Formats: sequence, structure tokens, C-alpha cells
Amino acid sequence: MGLSSNRVEDLSGHACNETFVTFEEFEQYSTELPMSNHEPLEVHKVCLPPRKTTLQKLNQRLLEVFFPDDPLHKFKNQTCLMKFVLGLQFFFPVFEWGPQYNLKLLRADIISGLTIASLAIPQGISYAKLANLPPIVGLYSSFVPPLIYSVLGSSRHLAVGPVSIASLVMGTMLSEKVSYNEQPLLYLQLAFTATLFAGLFQASLGFFRLGFIIDFLSKATLVGFMAGAAVIVSLQQLKGLLGIVHFTSQMQIVPVLSSVFQHKEEWSWQTIVMGVCFLVFLLTTRQISTRNPNFFWLSAASPLASVIISTLVVSLLKSKAHGIQTIGHLPKGLNPPTTNMLFLSGPYLPLAIKTGIVSGILALTEGIAVGRTFAALKNYQVDGNKEMMAIGLMNMAGSCSSCYVTTGSFSRSAVNYNAGAQTVVSNIIMATAVLITLLFLMPLFYYTPIVILAAIIITAVIGLIDYQAAFRLWKVDKFDFLACLCSFFGVLFISVPLGLAIAVGVSVFKILLHVTRPNTGVLGNIPGTQVYQTLNRYKTAVRIPSFLILAVEAPIYFANSTYLQERILRWIREEEERIAANKETAIKCVIIDMTAVSTIDSSGIDTICELRRTLDKQSLKLVLANPGGNVMEKLHESSALEAFGLNGIYLTVSEAVADISSLWKNEPHSKGKKGKGEEKQGGVSPESTSGKATVARARATGEEQSITQTSRFRSEVVTSPEMIRPDEPPESFVGNSKSRRKTQKDRKIDEVEGGETEENKMEREGEGERDWKPLTGRRGGLAGWEQVIVNNS
Repeated sequence: MGLSSNRVEDLSGHACNETFVTFEEFEQYSTELPMSNHEPLEVHKVCLPPRKTTLQKLNQRLLEVFFPDDPLHKFKNQTCLMKFVLGLQFFFPVFEWGPQYNLKLLRADIISGLTIASLAIPQGISYAKLANLPPIVGLYSSFVPPLIYSVLGSSRHLAVGPVSIASLVMGTMLSEKVSYNEQPLLYLQLAFTATLFAGLFQASLGFFRLGFIIDFLSKATLVGFMAGAAVIVSLQQLKGLLGIVHFTSQMQIVPVLSSVFQHKEEWSWQTIVMGVCFLVFLLTTRQISTRNPNFFWLSAASPLASVIISTLVVSLLKSKAHGIQTIGHLPKGLNPPTTNMLFLSGPYLPLAIKTGIVSGILALTEGIAVGRTFAALKNYQVDGNKEMMAIGLMNMAGSCSSCYVTTGSFSRSAVNYNAGAQTVVSNIIMATAVLITLLFLMPLFYYTPIVILAAIIITAVIGLIDYQAAFRLWKVDKFDFLACLCSFFGVLFISVPLGLAIAVGVSVFKILLHVTRPNTGVLGNIPGTQVYQTLNRYKTAVRIPSFLILAVEAPIYFANSTYLQERILRWIREEEERIAANKETAIKCVIIDMTAVSTIDSSGIDTICELRRTLDKQSLKLVLANPGGNVMEKLHESSALEAFGLNGIYLTVSEAVADISSLWKNEPHSKGKKGKGEEKQGGVSPESTSGKATVARARATGEEQSITQTSRFRSEVVTSPEMIRPDEPPESFVGNSKSRRKTQKDRKIDEVEGGETEENKMEREGEGERDWKPLTGRRGGLAGWEQVIVNNS
């Protein structure tokens, strides 16, 4: 079926005109068929897409992959000066909102900035300890990165700084190779180097618009990973909460719990009492803020209040609180440059690169997710690729100024949003507050107990355990729930990076499973409509006699082509077995609904052609319904359309069913050897073997008129006065009705008042034949049988 077909149109670069061929509606197989109004049915042409060169196709594909949002659409039809201004706004969003900034916005940003600063200062110190870094590094990381993000970032509510997950991953991966107690300088150098590579990786993803890579961290994977990490982090804080000095550096649940109970002699009751009291206080304020958002300031101010109160208590009772460990001396001043501390060669470079990439991916995922969440609440857009570049550049700059990996924090961003932040100026206010702390207030943290930092971390990470999300995964998708469990238990019992790798592997396996084993199903007609849906989904959908309609719900690739061929043949075999068991109409046509087949490759084309040849050998017709433009183009270029013939491609399933059924009524069913009575008329004789088979097959579906038209008989039906209602006709209707002996009831039919009828005369002179015709009930069932006389001439 090539371009000469009247239903496949080659556009040759112009738009598709929906011309069509009309024909009278075909007679129903059963009462379930939707067309009963006998109006002409339109059979539309299946259009080929406009012709494009290979370069044009490649260009379009690259645009779809890397620029789906068309970021340069604002530059079209603009003057050079305007393009320059738009370019500044594109790369530096501060030029977009800066000219409209006013005092009203500044007042809101000052309030929110000071609020998140009260949370950022204690969290920065705590998360630095979680990464096994000096506490001062946490404050440094809360100063420089927010300033850079305020110039480059596009989210108005994202509060930037250290986060628990990235801190945990960095501390875990570096501690596996280098001891932070024995080699503190080397450990610090590796942390800064890992931050540099994290920033390079993040900025590269944004610059080359490869943000879709982080989509492999699915929601299910992150739910399990964060929950497992929260449990590990909380258990690790038992060191500070119990006052243990010697503690394991491993991050698995078994070594951590073993270390807790192996050093019971180091437990300090003063530390335990203080830790439990402040932990209850922090959790209570967090719960109040969660239930009543108007009291958001409680959870925001409680960490700083805990630090101040605990510091005062320890400083006043320092002579009696020997068992409580404190932070100690923290240097004052701005961030010192650390460019000379970066490792760009040496045996530890692979460790720094690996740590940077893993922590960078996690930081990027959290930052973009948080930014998009609050952007959706305020109805504005956040460009993911620009966010990647902003986060990457701020980490690159941070690695040169005593900072480690930072990103947008969910807890601080939530406080920032609830406090009424209007722009990223709130980050500048927060950085200013941190700057004042670094310059003047560092000596005040000398007596801050470490147990308070542990309580702050536990309170922050406990919110990462989202059991409701896990329950939803179980209800919606069991495979996603499995990925969640793999991530959770992998982090708990193996390690943080390996647990994440296992979860990603499960997610990738799920993708491969969907690609290599796509869904297929049998379609049926919704009575009264021209809609076809899967039978197992819609109980009202009915099968169409003589048709098997299958839906393929995925692209046809080399990875799934063999499976699809085997699965379709299995569907056919199962349908034939069902038909044989129920004594229904045999299959004559297999229709594949290709609505969901977005593309096809050469292996898929070969599979379709091989399937067509296989079905031809079984006297089954293969038809494709609604193939997409990409599929049609490749079928045409491969000359596969030629093999399908005139009636092998249709725009919809309903058009395919109607048109093919009409063709069956108007075209010969057999090309066998002509029998007696067929030679003159050129049709199919009932006496011939092929004619008998055709009569039997058609009459089994109740298509008496179809068979007489196909056999080129003139059919005049006479209804019998007596109706017979057995499950089978009194005599087999397969074969030559002339050879049957008339029963007494048959002869009674001939006796008509007023003399011999024309039909009886035809029968007496040998020009007519009697046969049994099935009667269809109102619900499509067998109502009985009646005798008819068919005119042979």
C-alpha cells in the first residue's frame, strides 16, 4: 500500500486535508454494534507527516530534548538593545525583579530574612558537625552561597544553606577513606574539593540542559532514601545525646546501635537530661507549627532559643556540668579563601569526585524540588536549568571560600515562605545576620553544648520520614513501593551511597521493564458509541464478531519487538480457544490499535511485517489503526505499507471495523475453483467446497444476505409461518440444500392459499433452494430459526 492508496496521503510539505471516502453503513453483526442510523460513514485518509531532511529532523529532535520550554522565545523580533537587556535578565534574574523593588517588599523580606537566620545559624553549626567538619564551616556556608544565589537564582522563596542529606552523604563517603579525627586537614581539603566538583557537575547539567538525568531519582526512591537517612542521622546523634566520647564512624544501623551499648560507661546523665528536655521542647514547637501555620515562628525561633538557653545554663553551671561537652572556641572573621586547599591531583582525587557528584545530585534534587513546590504555591515559574547553574556556581564559589555543599533547605524555605518573603532579598538579609554573627558573636558559642546540636538535627531530620507517602506508594504502585523499601533498607543496612545506588537501580529496572514488557490488551466496543476500550476495564464493552482488536501501549523498539510478537500471537491463540469453547464466530481480522505507539524502529518494523506474514498463513488479516506520524513515516520509508494493501491502515478502530465489514459483504470470500452454477455468474457456488465453507462461516454469524450477495445470488427471503427454536437448525446448513429431503413441515410451507406462490414455483422448477436462517433476539442471542428460499438465478 503505497502513495497510490486512496487512504494514505503524502503531504510533501503541505498541510493534511481531511478528505475521505464515504460508503453506506454496513449491516450489523449483532445488536451491540454502534452504527444503527444507516448514515454514511467517513473513512479518513491516514496522512504522512510533512517531508523533512535529516538535518531538519535532527534539529527538531535536539530542540525537543534540550529546549522543550523554548527559553529564547522572548528574544524573537526584538531590537539589539532589548536583546541585551533580556540576556542580562535571563542570566541574572536580579535585573528582572530589581527595578520593581520597593520598601514594602523590603520590609517583608527583612522580617523573613531575620526569621530564617535564627534557624540557619544553629542548623549551620549542627549540619557541619553532621558532615564531620568544624562548626564554623557551617556558618561560612550560610554566608557566601546565599549571596550568590540572590543574584543568579530564580526562586523567590528558596532559603539556601547546608542541608542534612548532603551533609550526611559527604561525611559518610569521606569518612570511609579518611579519618576526620586523625587527618583533619586532609579531610577538610577533600570536603572543599568535593564541593568544587559538585558545583561543576551541577552547573554542567544546567548549561548543557541535562537536567533530566536527575529524574532517575524518582519520588519513590527519594522517599525511601530520606527516611533511611533520617533514621541513620538520628541514631548517629545518640553520640551527642548520650554524651558518648568514643563512637563508631560507620553509618549502618547495626554498628551504630552496637557502639551505643558497648560504651554505656560513657553515658552522661546530665547530658541525657538536658538533651531530652530540649528535644521535647523542639518537637513540641514543631508540632504546634505544623498543625497551625500561623505559629510558624515557634519552630523557626525554637532552635536559636534552645542554643541561647542551653549556652546560658552551661556557662552558669560550668563548675557542676563537667559531663556536658561544648563546642569550644570558634574563630571570628569572614570566610578565609581556600583555593590553595583544593585537590586537583593525587590519590584522593577519585574519592573527591565521587563524593562531589553523589552529594551534588542529592543537593540539586532537593533544591529544585523545594523551589518548584513554593513557586507553584505562588503561581510563578522556576527554570530548572537556570536553578542548576545558580546552585552549581554558588557551590563552586563556596569551595574557594571555606564552604561545603549547600542547596535550598526545605525547612528553612518553608519558614521563609510562611514569614512572608517576597524576593530572594530574604537570603541577603539572612547572610547579613550570619555576617554579624561571624564578626562579633562567635565567642558567645563557646559554652554551647553539643547535645543541643544533636537535638536540633534530630528535630530537623525527623520530618524527612514521610510514612504517608510510603502508604500512598503501596496503594498506587507496588513496584514504586518496592523501590522505596530497597532504598530505605539499603541505607540502613549497607551504606548511604550504596543504598541510593540500589534504589536508582530498581527505578531503572522498572523503566526497562515497562519498555521491554509493554502493556497490551483486547479492546471491545462500548455499545451505542464508536469508542473501543479494554475489556477488562470496561465490563460493558463487547467483542466484535470476526475481529480481534488489540492495543499496544508503548513504542515498538528492538527491546520489546520480540515480546510484542509473541504476546500478540498468544492473544490470538487464546481468543481462538475461547471461540472454540463458546462456539462463536471465528477470527478473520486482527486490528492493532497503535494510538499509544509514539515511535517505531527498524526492529519494530520487521516485527510488524513478520507478524503480518504469520497471520496471512493463518488466513487472518492484519490491520493497523491510528499509527502516529513518526510511525507512518518509517513504515512508508521502509516500504512496509505496500505489504498491507489498500485496507491495511485506518485512522481509527471504528472506521477499520466498519469498512472491513462492509468489504466482506461486497467482495467474494473465496477465490477457489468455480463450481457448477458459478461459471455463468462468476460467483461462488454453494455446491463447491469453497462455497460451502463460505456459506457455513458467514451463516454462523447471521450474515445470510452477505453470503448471497458475495456468491452473486439474488436473495428473496420468505418468512415461514412456523418458527423453530432449537439451539441448532433441524438440518445442517453446511452443504448442498438440494440434496436434503423435505420434511412434512417443509412441504406445508409450500401450501399457500390462492395457489402456488412464485417461491414455491422456483423451488419446484429447481431454481430455488431452501435453507435455515438464524434469528437474532433483541439482546443479540439466538431466538430461533426460519426457512428461506434462495433464488439461484
